[in-house]
Amino acid sequence: MAFDRNKPYNQLPDLPPTGIELESPVILKQLAKASRYLGELKGLCESLPDPQLLINTLVLQESRDSSAIENIVTTQDELYKATLAGDPIENHSAKEVLSYREALYTGIELMRERQGLIITNTMIEIVQTIKRNNAGIRNVPGTSLKNAINGEVIYTPPTGETIIREKLKALEQFTNGKVPFEADPLIKLAMLHYQFESIHPFADGNGRTGRIINALYLVQQGLLDYPVLYLSSYIVKYKSDYYQLLRGVTEMENWEDWIMYILTAISETSQLTISKIRRMLVLKESLENSMKGVLGASYKHELLQLLFTLPYIKIDILVNHQIAHRQTASVWLSKLVENDILHTKKMGRTTYYINHQLLSILN
Repeated sequence: MAFDRNKPYNQLPDLPPTGIELESPVILKQLAKASRYLGELKGLCESLPDPQLLINTLVLQESRDSSAIENIVTTQDELYKATLAGDPIENHSAKEVLSYREALYTGIELMRERQGLIITNTMIEIVQTIKRNNAGIRNVPGTSLKNAINGEVIYTPPTGETIIREKLKALEQFTNGKVPFEADPLIKLAMLHYQFESIHPFADGNGRTGRIINALYLVQQGLLDYPVLYLSSYIVKYKSDYYQLLRGVTEMENWEDWIMYILTAISETSQLTISKIRRMLVLKESLENSMKGVLGASYKHELLQLLFTLPYIKIDILVNHQIAHRQTASVWLSKLVENDILHTKKMGRTTYYINHQLLSILN
């Protein structure tokens, strides 16, 4: 049956596609480039003395960009204020971004608990963490994706929980290597991402869940040890191409352009992430020297670590982390502000101390 965008695409073929050239010279050339930079990123992360310190901050930025693709936009102030334990999170978008970050880490943990497998239940638990509810597989008909401007239907995903579960099971088999298919994992990543987005198994949160699955797959395949790739920054930048190329696969079986898009995204965001990590390392060394000069014998390495884990801090944070008593913390932070190591921002009654140089790198 020919594809009809107005009817549920219950005939969505399982992976892998047949009769399609997936390793053309142009794809292989871009694949080599993406693999090289991704390997460089992995090696850089492995060489970090404390990788989790920088990676937590990068994952938060990925969470912010992935949410922005769904038009969930939060400001820097809202986001970093929301990361501080004890502060009420009043901004809905900031809550969504933090839920995405939690879902990413949840997905990694679930995959490891399940012998490295990415399964349907993992996908469901990811979307439930993102949405903070008990969402499951879509079981109500009538879902369609529409043009936001004119309301035209551009795609109607498969409908019926049984059919959706069957397609997810087939995707599970492909993802976990249970289906014979000889291709590079990065080409498979492009294909499985298309397939998940086309199945569109949930009422909401599909895009974010799909991008988390990308991160899980890179870790599963040993291409990265941490879910650090800044992939959503590329999709945000080329958002219209992203959706157009997804449609191109569905309507014209144009796999080559879609695979090229994903490989280019991996290549460019690997380079971007490498650059950010290197600049963060340089900044960390510079701030350590500056802080030692300003604080003298009272300098504590834990304070430096904190400024890279939480770019926005306040006096209470130092107290709660048992880095300093309140009066001492106030003196230290004031000295760091006087020497332009930190900037301050008043929000309500609270003064926040901001690692502005780190934010400049992240943004």
